[in-house]
Amino acid sequence: MNITDAEFKVMDAVWRAGPLSADELIAEVQSQTPWGEATVKTLINRLLKKGAIRSERIDGRHRYQAALEKEAFAMAESESLLERLFGGQVSPLVAQLASNRTLSQQDREKLKAIIATFDDE
Repeated sequence: MNITDAEFKVMDAVWRAGPLSADELIAEVQSQTPWGEATVKTLINRLLKKGAIRSERIDGRHRYQAALEKEAFAMAESESLLERLFGGQVSPLVAQLASNRTLSQQDREKLKAIIATFDDE
């Protein structure tokens, strides 16, 4: 599912704080962006049409919640990035990231532990 950067800000608010009424969702997004109410409502409607969020009527009010799980979205985005930029190869991605920032000892230990789990298979 293609989610724009702007739509992602609404999704992030729903993932963090949902389910939310329209007013609550608008306020949550506006606390993180300079957008007006109309802009946020437009983004909400786009996400509803895409099926990324859904609306339920609870206590007479519409409440919005994620229909797309954050983990599933992150996996799809990661796979897409990996394919587009690195031909599906993980090691060049890690090398690229590591060459542009210093990996802490904790990061290196976590990476080694991840690799070790694959060695056990």
